[in-house]
Amino acid sequence: MQVKETLTSLSKVLSLSGNKDKIKVINIIIDEDIPIICINRSSKKKRLMPFKVLNDNKENFWEHGSSWEYFLSEENIKKIHEKVNDTSGVWNKEIPVNSKIQAEMDEDEDSGLNSYGSDYQHYADMTNEERIQCLNDDKKRLNDLLSQKNRDEAAITEALVDTTKDAAMINHAALEEALHLADDEAKRLTQEMVDSTNEMVKSSAQLLSEDVFNNELMNTLVEKSNGTIVQHMTRVYLNGISFLTYYNNLVSTSSAIQKLRISFQKKFRKMYHTLLPHIPIDNINLERVFYGGMRAITPDLYLKWAVGFLIHDIGKASAVEYHEGSGNYDRQIVIDHVKQGYRAIMTKTNYPMEASLITGYHHEYYGDSAGYGYFRAYLQQYRKVNPNAKQDYCITYELEPILDYQALAYFPAKVLEIIDVYDSLTDPNRVYKKPMTPIEALDMMRSEFVEKHIKIDPILFYIFELYIKEQQEK
Repeated sequence: MQVKETLTSLSKVLSLSGNKDKIKVINIIIDEDIPIICINRSSKKKRLMPFKVLNDNKENFWEHGSSWEYFLSEENIKKIHEKVNDTSGVWNKEIPVNSKIQAEMDEDEDSGLNSYGSDYQHYADMTNEERIQCLNDDKKRLNDLLSQKNRDEAAITEALVDTTKDAAMINHAALEEALHLADDEAKRLTQEMVDSTNEMVKSSAQLLSEDVFNNELMNTLVEKSNGTIVQHMTRVYLNGISFLTYYNNLVSTSSAIQKLRISFQKKFRKMYHTLLPHIPIDNINLERVFYGGMRAITPDLYLKWAVGFLIHDIGKASAVEYHEGSGNYDRQIVIDHVKQGYRAIMTKTNYPMEASLITGYHHEYYGDSAGYGYFRAYLQQYRKVNPNAKQDYCITYELEPILDYQALAYFPAKVLEIIDVYDSLTDPNRVYKKPMTPIEALDMMRSEFVEKHIKIDPILFYIFELYIKEQQEK
Protein backbone atom coordinates (compact mmCIF):
# COMPACT_ATOMS: atom_id res chain seq x y z
CA MET A 1 0.00 0.00 0.00
CA GLN A 2 1.30 3.44 -0.92
CA VAL A 3 0.60 6.54 1.16
CA LYS A 4 1.34 10.21 0.81
CA GLU A 5 2.55 12.11 3.82
CA THR A 6 3.23 15.79 4.42
CA LEU A 7 6.54 16.21 6.23
CA THR A 8 8.22 19.25 7.74
CA SER A 9 11.94 19.63 8.26
CA LEU A 10 12.94 19.24 11.91
CA SER A 11 15.61 21.91 11.56
CA LYS A 12 13.01 24.30 10.12
CA VAL A 13 10.65 23.67 13.06
CA LEU A 14 13.39 24.25 15.62
CA SER A 15 14.90 27.27 13.89
CA LEU A 16 11.53 29.04 13.72
CA SER A 17 10.80 28.30 17.37
CA GLY A 18 13.41 30.63 18.86
CA ASN A 19 15.72 29.60 21.68
CA LYS A 20 13.08 29.56 24.41
CA ASP A 21 10.44 27.63 22.49
CA LYS A 22 13.09 25.42 20.87
CA ILE A 23 13.86 23.86 24.26
CA LYS A 24 10.14 23.41 24.89
CA VAL A 25 9.67 21.72 21.53
CA ILE A 26 12.57 19.34 22.11
CA ASN A 27 11.25 18.42 25.56
CA ILE A 28 7.78 17.78 24.09
CA ILE A 29 9.23 15.56 21.37
CA ILE A 30 11.10 13.52 23.99
CA ASP A 31 8.30 13.41 26.58
CA GLU A 32 5.62 12.50 24.02
CA ASP A 33 7.93 9.98 22.34
CA ILE A 34 7.34 11.66 18.98
CA PRO A 35 9.33 9.81 16.32
CA ILE A 36 11.77 11.56 14.03
CA ILE A 37 11.37 10.59 10.39
CA CYS A 38 14.80 9.98 8.84
CA ILE A 39 15.04 9.97 5.04
CA ASN A 40 18.17 8.96 3.20
CA ARG A 41 19.15 11.64 0.70
CA SER A 42 20.19 9.19 -2.00
CA SER A 43 17.97 6.11 -1.58
CA LYS A 44 14.95 8.02 -0.17
CA LYS A 45 14.36 5.18 2.29
CA LYS A 46 12.44 6.23 5.36
CA ARG A 47 13.10 5.20 8.95
CA LEU A 48 11.68 6.21 12.34
CA MET A 49 13.94 6.93 15.32
CA PRO A 50 13.51 8.37 18.83
CA PHE A 51 14.85 11.93 19.12
CA LYS A 52 16.79 11.10 22.29
CA VAL A 53 18.68 8.22 20.69
CA LEU A 54 19.72 10.37 17.73
CA ASN A 55 20.73 13.29 19.94
CA ASP A 56 22.62 11.11 22.42
CA ASN A 57 24.67 9.77 19.55
CA LYS A 58 25.33 13.23 18.07
CA GLU A 59 24.21 16.38 19.86
CA ASN A 60 22.16 18.72 17.66
CA PHE A 61 22.20 16.01 14.99
CA TRP A 62 19.78 17.93 12.78
CA GLU A 63 22.36 20.70 12.28
CA HIS A 64 25.07 18.40 10.90
CA GLY A 65 25.20 17.61 7.23
CA SER A 66 24.95 13.89 6.57
CA SER A 67 23.36 11.42 4.22
CA TRP A 68 20.12 11.72 6.20
CA GLU A 69 17.44 14.40 6.51
CA TYR A 70 15.12 14.66 9.52
CA PHE A 71 11.41 15.47 9.52
CA LEU A 72 8.24 15.60 11.60
CA SER A 73 4.83 14.49 10.38
CA GLU A 74 1.98 16.96 10.03
CA GLU A 75 0.05 15.13 12.74
CA ASN A 76 2.93 15.45 15.21
CA ILE A 77 3.48 19.10 14.31
CA LYS A 78 -0.12 19.70 15.42
CA LYS A 79 0.50 17.78 18.64
CA ILE A 80 3.56 19.91 19.41
CA HIS A 81 1.62 23.05 18.53
CA GLU A 82 -1.05 22.17 21.08
CA LYS A 83 1.54 21.53 23.80
CA VAL A 84 3.58 24.70 23.30
CA ASN A 85 2.59 27.73 25.36
CA ASP A 86 2.63 30.10 22.40
CA THR A 87 3.63 33.55 23.63
CA SER A 88 5.76 34.47 20.66
CA GLY A 89 3.13 33.84 18.02
CA VAL A 90 5.60 31.77 16.01
CA TRP A 91 3.36 28.73 16.12
CA ASN A 92 0.48 30.72 14.66
CA LYS A 93 2.50 31.04 11.48
CA GLU A 94 2.33 28.33 8.90
CA ILE A 95 5.60 26.46 8.97
CA PRO A 96 6.69 25.88 5.39
CA VAL A 97 6.64 22.30 4.19
CA ASN A 98 9.48 20.83 2.15
CA SER A 99 7.61 20.17 -1.08
CA LYS A 100 10.25 17.73 -2.27
CA ILE A 101 9.27 15.28 0.45
CA GLN A 102 5.71 14.67 -0.63
CA ALA A 103 6.57 11.35 -2.14
CA GLU A 104 4.83 8.04 -2.10
CA MET A 105 6.44 5.65 0.37
CA ASP A 106 5.86 2.07 1.42
CA GLU A 107 4.00 1.73 4.69
CA ASP A 108 6.24 -1.26 5.33
CA GLU A 109 9.15 1.12 5.78
CA ASP A 110 7.43 3.06 8.52
CA SER A 111 8.62 0.72 11.22
CA GLY A 112 12.19 1.54 10.31
CA LEU A 113 13.17 -2.10 10.61
CA ASN A 114 13.60 -3.34 7.03
CA SER A 115 17.21 -4.25 7.64
CA TYR A 116 16.01 -6.70 10.27
CA GLY A 117 13.72 -8.36 7.75
CA SER A 118 9.98 -8.64 7.38
CA ASP A 119 9.83 -11.11 10.29
CA TYR A 120 10.95 -8.51 12.81
CA GLN A 121 7.50 -7.11 13.53
CA HIS A 122 6.48 -10.50 14.88
CA TYR A 123 9.17 -10.21 17.57
CA ALA A 124 8.45 -6.53 18.20
CA ASP A 125 4.78 -7.32 18.87
CA MET A 126 5.56 -10.09 21.36
CA THR A 127 4.97 -9.56 25.06
CA ASN A 128 7.93 -10.00 27.39
CA GLU A 129 6.51 -13.35 28.53
CA GLU A 130 6.17 -14.55 24.93
CA ARG A 131 9.79 -13.65 24.20
CA ILE A 132 11.02 -15.57 27.25
CA GLN A 133 8.91 -18.56 26.24
CA CYS A 134 10.37 -18.45 22.74
CA LEU A 135 13.93 -18.48 24.09
CA ASN A 136 13.10 -21.32 26.49
CA ASP A 137 11.52 -23.32 23.67
CA ASP A 138 14.66 -22.75 21.62
CA LYS A 139 16.83 -24.01 24.46
CA LYS A 140 14.70 -27.17 24.70
CA ARG A 141 14.98 -27.69 20.94
CA LEU A 142 18.77 -27.49 21.12
CA ASN A 143 18.95 -29.71 24.21
CA ASP A 144 16.81 -32.34 22.50
CA LEU A 145 19.35 -32.44 19.68
CA LEU A 146 22.21 -32.63 22.16
CA SER A 147 20.63 -35.67 23.80
CA GLN A 148 20.48 -37.61 20.52
CA LYS A 149 23.24 -40.09 19.80
CA ASN A 150 22.77 -40.05 16.04
CA ARG A 151 22.19 -36.43 15.12
CA ASP A 152 20.71 -35.21 11.85
CA GLU A 153 23.11 -32.58 10.47
CA ALA A 154 20.32 -30.81 8.58
CA ALA A 155 18.22 -30.59 11.75
CA ILE A 156 21.19 -29.22 13.69
CA THR A 157 21.90 -26.61 11.02
CA GLU A 158 18.28 -25.47 10.92
CA ALA A 159 18.01 -25.33 14.70
CA LEU A 160 21.19 -23.28 15.09
CA VAL A 161 20.03 -20.78 12.50
CA ASP A 162 16.47 -20.51 13.85
CA THR A 163 17.42 -20.17 17.51
CA THR A 164 20.20 -17.64 16.87
CA LYS A 165 17.86 -15.54 14.76
CA ASP A 166 15.20 -15.67 17.51
CA ALA A 167 17.69 -14.54 20.15
CA ALA A 168 19.07 -11.71 18.02
CA MET A 169 15.59 -10.40 17.14
CA ILE A 170 14.24 -10.72 20.67
CA ASN A 171 17.23 -8.95 22.21
CA HIS A 172 17.00 -6.09 19.74
CA ALA A 173 13.23 -5.69 20.22
CA ALA A 174 13.56 -5.76 24.01
CA LEU A 175 16.42 -3.26 23.96
CA GLU A 176 14.40 -0.90 21.77
CA GLU A 177 11.73 -0.88 24.47
CA ALA A 178 14.24 -0.66 27.32
CA LEU A 179 15.77 2.51 25.86
CA HIS A 180 12.61 4.37 26.86
CA LEU A 181 12.83 3.27 30.50
CA ALA A 182 14.92 4.32 33.48
CA ASP A 183 18.02 2.15 33.89
CA ASP A 184 16.82 0.18 36.92
CA GLU A 185 13.40 -0.43 35.39
CA ALA A 186 15.00 -1.47 32.09
CA LYS A 187 17.26 -3.97 33.87
CA ARG A 188 14.27 -5.48 35.64
CA LEU A 189 12.41 -5.76 32.34
CA THR A 190 15.30 -7.43 30.53
CA GLN A 191 16.60 -9.66 33.35
CA GLU A 192 14.63 -12.77 32.37
CA MET A 193 15.57 -12.24 28.74
CA VAL A 194 19.26 -12.01 29.69
CA ASP A 195 19.02 -15.21 31.75
CA SER A 196 17.15 -17.09 29.02
CA THR A 197 19.54 -15.87 26.33
CA ASN A 198 22.52 -17.01 28.40
CA GLU A 199 20.98 -20.46 28.76
CA MET A 200 20.12 -20.69 25.06
CA VAL A 201 23.66 -19.66 24.11
CA LYS A 202 25.09 -22.33 26.42
CA SER A 203 23.15 -25.04 24.57
CA SER A 204 23.85 -23.51 21.17
CA ALA A 205 27.59 -23.24 21.83
CA GLN A 206 27.78 -26.84 23.05
CA LEU A 207 25.96 -28.14 19.99
CA LEU A 208 28.06 -26.07 17.61
CA SER A 209 31.33 -27.09 19.26
CA GLU A 210 30.43 -30.78 19.15
CA ASP A 211 29.32 -30.90 15.52
CA VAL A 212 31.13 -30.02 12.31
CA PHE A 213 30.72 -26.41 11.26
CA ASN A 214 30.34 -26.14 7.50
CA ASN A 215 29.35 -23.80 4.71
CA GLU A 216 25.93 -25.43 4.46
CA LEU A 217 25.01 -23.76 7.73
CA MET A 218 25.75 -20.32 6.26
CA ASN A 219 23.82 -21.15 3.09
CA THR A 220 20.84 -22.17 5.19
CA LEU A 221 21.09 -18.90 7.11
CA VAL A 222 20.91 -16.84 3.93
CA GLU A 223 17.91 -18.79 2.72
CA LYS A 224 15.98 -18.51 5.99
CA SER A 225 16.47 -14.84 6.82
CA ASN A 226 15.56 -11.78 4.76
CA GLY A 227 17.06 -9.15 7.06
CA THR A 228 20.62 -8.03 6.34
CA ILE A 229 21.48 -7.07 9.92
CA VAL A 230 20.10 -10.22 11.52
CA GLN A 231 21.89 -12.33 8.92
CA HIS A 232 25.15 -10.58 9.78
CA MET A 233 24.60 -10.98 13.52
CA THR A 234 23.79 -14.67 13.10
CA ARG A 235 26.74 -15.38 10.80
CA VAL A 236 29.15 -13.59 13.14
CA TYR A 237 27.80 -15.42 16.19
CA LEU A 238 28.01 -18.86 14.59
CA ASN A 239 31.40 -18.18 13.03
CA GLY A 240 32.67 -16.70 16.29
CA ILE A 241 31.75 -19.73 18.39
CA SER A 242 33.13 -22.09 15.77
CA PHE A 243 36.41 -20.16 15.62
CA LEU A 244 36.78 -20.13 19.42
CA THR A 245 36.33 -23.91 19.39
CA TYR A 246 38.92 -24.24 16.63
CA TYR A 247 41.30 -21.93 18.52
CA ASN A 248 40.90 -23.94 21.73
CA ASN A 249 41.53 -27.23 19.96
CA LEU A 250 44.60 -25.77 18.27
CA VAL A 251 46.32 -24.20 21.28
CA SER A 252 45.48 -27.16 23.52
CA THR A 253 48.04 -29.15 21.59
CA SER A 254 51.57 -28.41 22.78
CA SER A 255 52.97 -28.56 19.25
CA ALA A 256 50.85 -25.64 17.97
CA ILE A 257 52.20 -23.08 20.43
CA GLN A 258 55.70 -24.46 20.00
CA LYS A 259 55.43 -23.96 16.23
CA LEU A 260 54.35 -20.36 16.81
CA ARG A 261 57.35 -19.80 19.08
CA ILE A 262 59.69 -21.11 16.41
CA SER A 263 58.23 -18.92 13.66
CA PHE A 264 57.58 -15.88 15.89
CA GLN A 265 60.89 -14.07 15.41
CA LYS A 266 60.83 -14.28 11.64
CA LYS A 267 57.12 -13.89 11.02
CA PHE A 268 55.65 -11.74 13.78
CA ARG A 269 58.22 -9.99 16.00
CA LYS A 270 58.62 -6.80 13.94
CA MET A 271 54.86 -6.37 13.71
CA TYR A 272 54.37 -6.55 17.45
CA HIS A 273 57.36 -4.31 18.09
CA THR A 274 55.48 -1.69 16.08
CA LEU A 275 52.65 -2.01 18.60
CA LEU A 276 54.99 -2.07 21.63
CA PRO A 277 57.86 0.19 20.54
CA HIS A 278 59.01 0.98 24.11
CA ILE A 279 59.94 -2.65 24.70
CA PRO A 280 63.31 -3.87 23.31
CA ILE A 281 62.67 -5.99 20.25
CA ASP A 282 64.49 -8.97 21.72
CA ASN A 283 61.97 -8.98 24.58
CA ILE A 284 58.97 -9.19 22.24
CA ASN A 285 57.61 -12.74 22.50
CA LEU A 286 54.32 -14.62 22.87
CA GLU A 287 54.14 -13.60 26.52
CA ARG A 288 54.22 -9.95 25.46
CA VAL A 289 51.54 -10.50 22.85
CA PHE A 290 49.25 -12.48 25.15
CA TYR A 291 49.07 -11.32 28.76
CA GLY A 292 49.85 -14.39 30.86
CA GLY A 293 50.85 -16.40 27.80
CA MET A 294 48.91 -17.95 24.95
CA ARG A 295 46.42 -20.52 26.24
CA ALA A 296 43.03 -22.13 25.79
CA ILE A 297 39.87 -20.25 26.76
CA THR A 298 38.13 -21.37 29.95
CA PRO A 299 34.48 -22.56 29.63
CA ASP A 300 33.26 -19.60 31.71
CA LEU A 301 34.88 -17.02 29.43
CA TYR A 302 33.91 -19.01 26.34
CA LEU A 303 30.21 -18.67 27.16
CA LYS A 304 30.41 -14.99 28.12
CA TRP A 305 32.20 -14.24 24.86
CA ALA A 306 29.65 -16.25 22.88
CA VAL A 307 26.90 -14.05 24.35
CA GLY A 308 28.96 -10.97 23.37
CA PHE A 309 29.25 -12.24 19.79
CA LEU A 310 25.48 -12.71 19.66
CA ILE A 311 24.53 -9.26 20.96
CA HIS A 312 27.48 -7.29 19.52
CA ASP A 313 25.31 -5.40 17.03
CA ILE A 314 21.95 -5.14 18.76
CA GLY A 315 22.64 -1.41 19.02
CA LYS A 316 22.57 -1.22 15.24
CA ALA A 317 19.68 1.02 14.32
CA SER A 318 18.17 0.04 11.00
CA ALA A 319 16.81 3.56 10.93
CA VAL A 320 20.18 4.55 9.55
CA GLU A 321 21.97 2.70 6.78
CA TYR A 322 25.71 2.49 6.89
CA HIS A 323 26.56 -0.39 4.62
CA GLU A 324 29.60 -0.05 2.40
CA GLY A 325 29.21 2.17 -0.63
CA SER A 326 29.91 5.88 -1.00
CA GLY A 327 26.29 6.73 -1.67
CA ASN A 328 25.07 5.95 1.84
CA TYR A 329 28.25 5.86 3.91
CA ASP A 330 28.37 8.13 6.92
CA ARG A 331 31.34 7.37 9.20
CA GLN A 332 29.77 9.06 12.21
CA ILE A 333 26.68 6.89 11.92
CA VAL A 334 28.90 3.82 11.66
CA ILE A 335 30.66 4.87 14.87
CA ASP A 336 27.38 5.63 16.60
CA HIS A 337 26.13 2.04 16.40
CA VAL A 338 29.03 0.93 18.58
CA LYS A 339 28.40 3.70 21.11
CA GLN A 340 24.67 3.12 21.17
CA GLY A 341 24.98 -0.64 21.59
CA TYR A 342 27.63 -0.38 24.29
CA ARG A 343 25.72 2.18 26.34
CA ALA A 344 22.45 0.32 25.98
CA ILE A 345 23.87 -3.04 27.07
CA MET A 346 25.79 -1.46 29.97
CA THR A 347 22.94 0.67 31.31
CA LYS A 348 19.78 -1.19 30.30
CA THR A 349 20.71 -4.85 30.84
CA ASN A 350 22.61 -7.10 33.23
CA TYR A 351 24.65 -8.86 30.58
CA PRO A 352 28.18 -9.62 31.84
CA MET A 353 30.76 -6.89 31.36
CA GLU A 354 32.70 -9.21 29.07
CA ALA A 355 29.82 -9.09 26.58
CA SER A 356 29.49 -5.31 26.91
CA LEU A 357 33.18 -4.72 26.22
CA ILE A 358 32.99 -6.87 23.09
CA THR A 359 30.23 -4.56 21.87
CA GLY A 360 32.15 -1.37 22.63
CA TYR A 361 35.67 -2.46 21.72
CA HIS A 362 35.29 -4.50 18.52
CA HIS A 363 36.35 -1.80 16.05
CA GLU A 364 39.46 -0.44 17.79
CA TYR A 365 42.00 -1.69 15.21
CA TYR A 366 44.96 -1.29 17.61
CA GLY A 367 44.52 2.49 17.61
CA ASP A 368 44.67 2.88 13.82
CA SER A 369 42.86 5.96 12.49
CA ALA A 370 40.45 3.74 10.57
CA GLY A 371 39.13 2.31 13.83
CA TYR A 372 36.86 3.69 16.50
CA GLY A 373 35.43 2.75 19.87
CA TYR A 374 35.38 3.56 23.55
CA PHE A 375 38.70 2.05 24.59
CA ARG A 376 40.83 4.56 22.70
CA ALA A 377 38.97 7.46 24.30
CA TYR A 378 39.36 5.94 27.76
CA LEU A 379 43.04 5.23 27.09
CA GLN A 380 43.64 8.80 25.95
CA GLN A 381 42.11 10.12 29.17
CA TYR A 382 44.19 7.69 31.23
CA ARG A 383 47.40 8.80 29.50
CA LYS A 384 46.65 12.44 30.29
CA VAL A 385 46.55 11.62 33.97
CA ASN A 386 49.38 9.07 33.75
CA PRO A 387 51.70 10.41 30.99
CA ASN A 388 54.44 7.88 31.74
CA ALA A 389 52.17 4.85 31.67
CA LYS A 390 52.84 2.25 28.98
CA GLN A 391 50.93 -0.76 27.77
CA ASP A 392 53.32 -3.71 28.00
CA TYR A 393 51.06 -6.33 26.42
CA CYS A 394 48.97 -6.53 23.26
CA ILE A 395 46.07 -8.80 24.20
CA THR A 396 44.44 -9.90 27.42
CA TYR A 397 42.02 -12.76 28.02
CA GLU A 398 40.82 -11.32 31.33
CA LEU A 399 39.04 -8.06 32.11
CA GLU A 400 41.43 -6.59 34.67
CA PRO A 401 44.41 -5.89 32.35
CA ILE A 402 42.21 -4.11 29.81
CA LEU A 403 40.38 -2.13 32.51
CA ASP A 404 43.72 -1.23 34.12
CA TYR A 405 45.26 -0.24 30.74
CA GLN A 406 48.01 -2.84 30.92
CA ALA A 407 47.11 -4.24 27.49
CA LEU A 408 46.20 -2.71 24.13
CA ALA A 409 43.27 -4.97 23.33
CA TYR A 410 40.70 -7.44 24.65
CA PHE A 411 40.99 -10.95 23.15
CA PRO A 412 37.34 -11.55 22.13
CA ALA A 413 37.08 -8.05 20.65
CA LYS A 414 40.14 -8.75 18.47
CA VAL A 415 38.56 -12.03 17.37
CA LEU A 416 35.32 -10.25 16.55
CA GLU A 417 37.16 -7.58 14.54
CA ILE A 418 38.51 -10.28 12.24
CA ILE A 419 35.20 -12.09 11.85
CA ASP A 420 33.34 -8.79 11.36
CA VAL A 421 35.64 -7.67 8.54
CA TYR A 422 35.61 -11.10 6.92
CA ASP A 423 31.82 -11.23 7.03
CA SER A 424 31.42 -7.79 5.48
CA LEU A 425 33.71 -8.77 2.58
CA THR A 426 32.03 -12.12 1.90
CA ASP A 427 28.46 -11.02 2.69
CA PRO A 428 26.20 -12.35 -0.10
CA ASN A 429 23.99 -9.28 0.38
CA ARG A 430 26.70 -6.75 -0.55
CA VAL A 431 24.97 -4.10 -2.61
CA TYR A 432 27.76 -1.97 -4.02
CA LYS A 433 30.41 -4.61 -4.63
CA LYS A 434 30.47 -8.26 -5.55
CA PRO A 435 30.96 -10.51 -2.52
CA MET A 436 34.51 -11.81 -2.24
CA THR A 437 35.34 -15.48 -2.09
CA PRO A 438 36.80 -16.64 1.23
CA ILE A 439 40.32 -16.75 -0.24
CA GLU A 440 39.94 -13.29 -1.84
CA ALA A 441 38.77 -11.89 1.50
CA LEU A 442 41.71 -13.42 3.38
CA ASP A 443 44.18 -12.02 0.81
CA MET A 444 42.66 -8.55 1.07
CA MET A 445 42.64 -8.63 4.88
CA ARG A 446 46.25 -9.78 5.06
CA SER A 447 47.33 -6.97 2.76
CA GLU A 448 45.23 -4.10 4.11
CA PHE A 449 44.74 -5.03 7.76
CA VAL A 450 48.05 -6.70 8.66
CA GLU A 451 50.86 -5.89 6.23
CA LYS A 452 50.13 -2.24 5.32
CA HIS A 453 48.61 -1.27 8.68
CA ILE A 454 48.32 -3.47 11.75
CA LYS A 455 44.63 -3.21 12.53
CA ILE A 456 43.65 -6.79 13.26
CA ASP A 457 45.90 -9.04 15.30
CA PRO A 458 48.54 -10.84 13.17
CA ILE A 459 48.64 -14.11 15.13
CA LEU A 460 44.88 -14.35 15.53
CA PHE A 461 44.49 -13.64 11.82
CA TYR A 462 47.04 -16.35 11.01
CA ILE A 463 44.94 -18.83 13.03
CA PHE A 464 41.76 -17.53 11.38
CA GLU A 465 43.30 -18.23 7.96
CA LEU A 466 43.96 -21.82 9.02
CA TYR A 467 40.37 -22.05 10.26
CA ILE A 468 38.78 -20.75 7.04
CA LYS A 469 40.99 -22.84 4.78
CA GLU A 470 40.14 -25.93 6.79
CA GLN A 471 36.44 -25.11 6.42
CA GLN A 472 36.87 -24.81 2.67
CA GLU A 473 38.38 -28.27 2.51
CA LYS A 474 35.41 -29.95 4.24
